[in-house]
Amino acid sequence: MSQTDLKTDLTASPPPQTTCSALVVGDHSVSSSVLLLAAVTAASQLGMKVMFFTQTQIQSLPASVQKCAPSLSPECLKKIKFSYPRTVEELLQQIASLHESTNTSPTPPSLIIVDRLESFLCGPGGGSHSGFHPGEQSCAAHLSALLCDTAAFLTQVLEQRSTSSGPCRVIASFQSEVDTRQVSGEPSATDPILDVLDRYFQVRCTLDQDRGYEAAAAGLQQVWHIYLSGRGITGGSCAKDCEDRTGLAQEWQLMIFPNDLMEFKLV
Repeated sequence: MSQTDLKTDLTASPPPQTTCSALVVGDHSVSSSVLLLAAVTAASQLGMKVMFFTQTQIQSLPASVQKCAPSLSPECLKKIKFSYPRTVEELLQQIASLHESTNTSPTPPSLIIVDRLESFLCGPGGGSHSGFHPGEQSCAAHLSALLCDTAAFLTQVLEQRSTSSGPCRVIASFQSEVDTRQVSGEPSATDPILDVLDRYFQVRCTLDQDRGYEAAAAGLQQVWHIYLSGRGITGGSCAKDCEDRTGLAQEWQLMIFPNDLMEFKLV
């Protein structure tokens, strides 16, 4: 959140270029919990309205998220609207409809979250990116561009209504096939879909599991390194604001304890 608090001038640049966006790349079992924690934190601590798109029905918050927000009130949860599109076509339609909702809703969402982009882009077969051709890459670009355009539009609406919850931010998660191959020992390669997504999302947040013995020795269930990269960190509007700031956070550590508690630590 600290990186997305940087001020941007919407009148100086095309709206899609000023969107505050982040792509969480890594194992979906962890990234989904991180996205839910982001939604809960935004709603409870910042009072933001959140739009959360996912194919997985959420009956209750994971234990790890509940432990990080033990005093979460029902009123805070009402600020999060969950939507369950089944296909990428439904997802595109629902994101586009957020433009129309501003005519009826007094306050549009300030945070748009899409869980597991690969589950939409893989189509009915799911589970693998193998065989992707330019059509799927075009679909990824279309979806990303719509997310950026919608966030920029909602940012202008929030500013016009003088709300304190703008700009509208976008967070999505994506599990690359490359990550799966590396875990299974296959040679690493570049993911063409991830290359497309990186063009639209300002910050990439990469989750890399630490499989060393230190985690077990410390009594931890899992340890993940979180690496922040992209033009939202090293360039663009961040360059001026972050000038001479040697303490800019680019690496964090996520520790998951046996009791499911998640703890973040700056490296």
